[in-house]
Amino acid sequence: MSELEGLSPPIVEPPESTGAALPPGMARRLGWTLGILSVFGPLAVDMYLPAFPTIADHLGTTISAVQVTLAVFLLGLAVGQIVWGTLSDHVGRRVPLLAGCLLFVGTSAVCAATRSIEVLIAARFFMGLGGSAGVVVSRAIVRDLFEQREAARFYSFIMIIGGVGPIVSPLLGGLLLTWLNWRAIFWTIVAFGGFCFAAVAKNVPETLPRESRMRGRVVDVFRGYGRILATRAFLGPALAVGCAFGILFTYIANSPFVFIELFGVPAGMFGFLFATNAIGLYVGGQLNRRLLRRFTAEYLLRKGLWLNLTAAALLVVSAATGLGGFPLLFAMLFLCLSTLGVIFPNATAIAMHPFAAEAGRASAMLGVVQFLLGAAAGALVGVFHADTALPMALQIALLGLAARAFLLLTPKEA
Repeated sequence: MSELEGLSPPIVEPPESTGAALPPGMARRLGWTLGILSVFGPLAVDMYLPAFPTIADHLGTTISAVQVTLAVFLLGLAVGQIVWGTLSDHVGRRVPLLAGCLLFVGTSAVCAATRSIEVLIAARFFMGLGGSAGVVVSRAIVRDLFEQREAARFYSFIMIIGGVGPIVSPLLGGLLLTWLNWRAIFWTIVAFGGFCFAAVAKNVPETLPRESRMRGRVVDVFRGYGRILATRAFLGPALAVGCAFGILFTYIANSPFVFIELFGVPAGMFGFLFATNAIGLYVGGQLNRRLLRRFTAEYLLRKGLWLNLTAAALLVVSAATGLGGFPLLFAMLFLCLSTLGVIFPNATAIAMHPFAAEAGRASAMLGVVQFLLGAAAGALVGVFHADTALPMALQIALLGLAARAFLLLTPKEA
């Protein structure tokens, strides 16, 4: 039996000592700063999506060419996980984080000023590369400072702040496009990136002492990644997080078709419903922070996965039979996404816990697993597309089942 199965449910002793002795005020500023950094992705993607036709017209190209700018941005996010994670283990956390912010700001300015689709495509890749530093280094910083339970609470706080991005970004992008133009979207991103750079410079200390930094050749770096990936204490929760990201990607890719085409939801109402489910993630994260005062991260992760799987099963029933119509379907989607607010931070804390000396590389590998499984889930949407909500529901349920099964990989000593 795995340790995750054998845990006693409640624990009421005080939280574990962090060993970091961060003053409360500094901890709050650090949490807000790392949370804001997690908005890079949603801001850089969701804000400019409505502007695709306008960008294509202004740059004298096709919408399909503009769509390439999204693909290369996501590629930059994936590659950057390895680059910044490795670098942060060797030179410390602050320098890569500040460098990533500067790269993000500079390439965003290039996007705003360019008159060439080729330059826009190249700049978007490096924009993703820079933005990934905020994600991967933030996880490593939390691991440097906190033990597992407090780390899970901190990841929840970061996710709560970051959850504002998917809610605000589409609305802000639409307003800017209405009142100004598509270039204003990128100049707004430039301003946001500059604010993040200043916040990091002021609020984020160096958390990796010189004596704890990694040394070695390039081949040793890649051996380290192999060792992390082969560690069952990492692999189980990491794959569970990847499946949870797959659930999120499946919902994002399917929701316009299911809501608008199948159930006739007005296009104006779709944005409101999309934001409502994003709020569900916020509620789940807030609840998780409170529950971590009484329960272990492992216990909450296990319960969150079971609740997710139950909601997904009801989602399949609703999609297959029409039972409850759109209200029940939407309610089960809301519950599925809300449980992700419990799954993400706890699984992340558990996966990162064994790697105090390699937190940057562990964070990078976690990000790669998330990206690969999330992207695979998004790709499967087109393969199994049908004129019902059943493919979406089945994919969500199978991903939830896989996440629960992968957690059993975690050994007793994890």
